[in-house]
This record gives sequence, structure tokens and C-alpha cells, in this order.
Amino acid sequence: MRVLVMGGTQFNGLALVRELVRAGHDVTILNRGRTAAVLPAGVERLVADRTDPESVRKALLGRDFDCVQDISAYRPDDVRLMTELLRGRTGHYVFASSTVIYAASDLLPISERHPVDRSERQNEYGLNKILCEDWLVQQHREHGFPATVVAFSMVFGPHNILPDREQRMIIRLLRGRKVLIPGDGTTVGQVGHVYDEARALRMLMGNPVTFGKRYNLTGADAFTDHGYVDTIAQVIGVEADKLTIPPETMDDLYSGRIALGGAGLTVHADTRGSRRDERGAALFQLQRLIQRIAPHLHHWNRSVFFSIDRLRRDVGFEPEYTFRGAVEQTWEWMQSAGLHESLEFDFSGEDELIRHIQSGPTR
Repeated sequence: MRVLVMGGTQFNGLALVRELVRAGHDVTILNRGRTAAVLPAGVERLVADRTDPESVRKALLGRDFDCVQDISAYRPDDVRLMTELLRGRTGHYVFASSTVIYAASDLLPISERHPVDRSERQNEYGLNKILCEDWLVQQHREHGFPATVVAFSMVFGPHNILPDREQRMIIRLLRGRKVLIPGDGTTVGQVGHVYDEARALRMLMGNPVTFGKRYNLTGADAFTDHGYVDTIAQVIGVEADKLTIPPETMDDLYSGRIALGGAGLTVHADTRGSRRDERGAALFQLQRLIQRIAPHLHHWNRSVFFSIDRLRRDVGFEPEYTFRGAVEQTWEWMQSAGLHESLEFDFSGEDELIRHIQSGPTR
């Protein structure tokens, strides 16, 4: 197939390009040309900025593709432009969405039939992904545009551009630091390996049964917070020094009553209104402790994991990487790249929280 990858030089996109070339496809990528990447031989690179629609029009002028894999669309205008340019010029358009779109639920796993969250709790990123999906569904229903939506969830693996996830945990453990575990550590989460996810995107290309549908894409395993930490510790050959965060402290952190800052732990009497942006920033900081999907929607002790049964049924996809296998492969990459020695993180916020916990309750 002749395949266009929008993006293609970082993490998900780069893994996809390598998977497509390995499988014998003719690959072109389109991006701003700002990120250096070692691309497989034969990959053509087009340069355009999708915030400048005219540059994209010029780059794609006279070109047709069997499939377009859009890894870099984040705004409704991004997908509107693509449907305008690609109508009648591609056999399949695959849009990378996110499981951050889904509303919180106590019925697990969350499937594609589950409601999305359009409330004020949703952040800009999640709402924009929902609006992108809305447009693609409309274009499929009204014009037969061959669109498929794939909702990624907590991708794990080499070249992750979000180092505060697994890379931060590995460095934390290597340095012998305390690992902060929310509550009793039994909350269940899930990640998917970037190579598995690239294979799934390759497998669904050109399959008409996928048109007009959304597919969750993640790993097959789920794990508790303790399981996440212990597995990584075992793989890298250290023992985890774990410290549990009391539930009342986690509640305070999630409500915004207490927040981490450069001057220490701050206590707020009022968590309403103007505190919303600060609370969002605080929740982002807490994601650095243990990977969490959409903490602005899912409370700290709510287990969240997703069904990939629709992808299994329609495409025949099955993840090859267990969670432990994903950790082993990522650890090998970090060592080969020297990141286990060169990566540095600011752990001062964690130190504040550790002191707060060890000093006892303040209520």
C-alpha cells in the first residue's frame, strides 16, 4: 500500500513508520520538519505545518494514498482539512484519538460503547479529540468518508516523548528513592506497548469493516499500583522502597486542598472556582508518581482499564507484549541509549510530599 503518515518522527509515529516499512508498504510522512529522526530507507518526507492549511494543500497536491494514518491531529480544524483534501483520494483514513475521552465508570472494562465525557471536567485535549471524532463520524455517515478512529491509552516503550512516565519510575528505582504509592496500592491500571500499537494500526489498514468505528488500543494486561512498581523493580534488579500515601492525603491532593510547590506543601482553604487551573496542574504533577489515565476525570482510587475485544474481533489483533515484556524491552532500550545514566528528574515535589506524610496528619 501507499501510506501517508501524518507525523512519523516521534514515538507512536516513528514506531508506525518502521512497522509499515518492515511489512513492505510504500511510506510517505508529512510533518513540520523540525524533528530529526533516523527513518528507514525509502521513506519520503514532506514538510508542511498543519496550522498553515495552504502549506498542507501544496504538499499533498496531486498525491493519492491507499491509507492515511493521522497520528498528529489534535484539533477539529486538523481533521476538517484532511477530509477536505482526501475525499476521493484515499481508501482509508485512520485518526489517532485517546481513551481520555471516556467518562468515569465503575463498570469495567470500558468499551467503545461507553459514554464520552463532554462536561466541564473534560480538558481541552480530550474535548478536541471528541470534536474530531464527531466530525469524522458525520463525514462517514453523510459522505461515506472511509474513516476509522483508534483510541490510544497510556502508550509505553522506547522513544517515549513523555519521560515522566515509565522512564521516571525506572530512574526513581535505580536511584534508590522512595516510591510513593497512592492509598493501599490496589487501584488497577493498564498500558499498551508502542510496537504492539503500531502493528495494530498496520493490521486494520484497508479493512472496510473498520470504517465509521472507534477501536480502543492498549495492552492485554492490567496491574495494580503495587504490581506496576514491583514488576519494574524486578526487571531492573532492585528492591522497591515503597511509601504509601494515606487516603486522606490523596483526597486533599486531588481536591486541591493541598498542593505541591517550590516553596513547600501549600494548604488551601477554598478549592472552588479560581483554583480549577491550579488543581489541573497539581493533578498533572501527581501523574508522575504512578501512571494514571485522565486524573481530571477518574478519581485517584478508581481503577480504569479498557476492552480491546472489538479490535480482536474485527482485525484479529492480539498484543504480543505482556506488561513485564514491555518493561524488559523498554529497559533494554534505555540501557542501550545510556539513559539509565544520563536521565535526570526533579524529585523535589516528591520530597515535599514524603516529608508531609512522615510528619503525620495535619487535620
